[in-house]
Amino acid sequence: MNTTFGLDFGTTNSALSVSQDGQVEVVDIDEYNTTGKTLRSVIYFDEENKIFVGQEAIQNYIDNGAAGRFMQSIKSFLPSEQFENTYINRKRYELDDLIAIILRKIKEKGEEYVGYEVDDVVLGRPVVFSENEEKDNLAEARLRSAAEKAGFKNIRFQLEPIAAAFTFEETLGEGEEKKVLIGDFGGGTSDLTVIKLRSRSCSTIERKNDVLALGGVYIGGDSFNSRIMREKITKYFGRDVKCKMMGKEDSLGMPLTIMENICQWHLIPQLRDGKTRAIIRQIKNTADDKAVVENLENLIVENFGFMLFQAIEKAKCELSSLENSRIIFREWALSISEAISRIEFESMNRENVEKIAHCADETIKRSGLTLDQIDTVFITGGTSHIPCIQKLFIDRFGREKLRQMDAFTSVVHGLGASASFLF
Repeated sequence: MNTTFGLDFGTTNSALSVSQDGQVEVVDIDEYNTTGKTLRSVIYFDEENKIFVGQEAIQNYIDNGAAGRFMQSIKSFLPSEQFENTYINRKRYELDDLIAIILRKIKEKGEEYVGYEVDDVVLGRPVVFSENEEKDNLAEARLRSAAEKAGFKNIRFQLEPIAAAFTFEETLGEGEEKKVLIGDFGGGTSDLTVIKLRSRSCSTIERKNDVLALGGVYIGGDSFNSRIMREKITKYFGRDVKCKMMGKEDSLGMPLTIMENICQWHLIPQLRDGKTRAIIRQIKNTADDKAVVENLENLIVENFGFMLFQAIEKAKCELSSLENSRIIFREWALSISEAISRIEFESMNRENVEKIAHCADETIKRSGLTLDQIDTVFITGGTSHIPCIQKLFIDRFGREKLRQMDAFTSVVHGLGASASFLF
């Protein structure tokens, strides 16, 4: 039997599909996740150097009081030239080594399901890892290397919005053809494709001419969380603190680089270096509010950034169905209960939404189609649930053209469907 895996390695969640002789099935890859067929893209190294992945990683990290090393949003580092390696429990890891840990876990779960080894994989990738071509090439090369280290021998790539398009294509009726705008909105990127789709009875293997335009922007769910952190929460960690530095007459604030790093969860561990911690101690000595600087120290040293951003994520998700929510977080001496409204959320993220809107407009323009010539708009990915993202397309196309399917498995199903085209 000819078997290929479709593997969607996501910034937040990953998923796996199995393609066997043209039949595609999305399979469970995390027995600890009871909410769907996904695996959280996280790794936890405990103090005894045991390695956990997915929901098991999160639970062990919490149970161990945030000791050890917890890593998430690893995909975000793929285009980063600054990330060369890191040491965990005195062992050196390249970025592709870390990603390979997650991919190997997924591969093993898939092989348990089919009962034998699988060498072939279709890996999803965003339209843009980076708008810089060299960095984009670096990101794909690293992801390929990670897949090889995970044990795959034959690796093909498929753009994630095109994979989502193939999933939507399966819903078309006999002889039906549509010009569709596909939007895939994940944790790290927003990708768009204008493509001609047709029922399987009309499909051909060669699909290159069906893709009318591609576009993407490096904005996703993590970007929205970062805005909440910056606007609502950084005040608890020294955003507004004033201090007197030795030899300086004027009062100074917290260095911008530190505030920028704590707004991106995966960058908080970079603040653990001795030089940065020395600067923070110096600021605390003359700060007009020592308590908030101590909060910052605890955030960095005690490693509770993950739990804080989980609280932010929870509030963001609630705003998709409610007009008001609250960011609730209690850790160490810090207690946060910060109200946030949907209006506030949309205001602080206006720039992010405008960039996505501009990308969508430019992608449609490059397709050569008018808005009226787009038959359907299909959006997927966790960030597609955000009302202002949906409104962006409703305003342009009308609610009747908007379609959604499973936000977390549409891409991976399409990656499996791509096997017949790519192998």
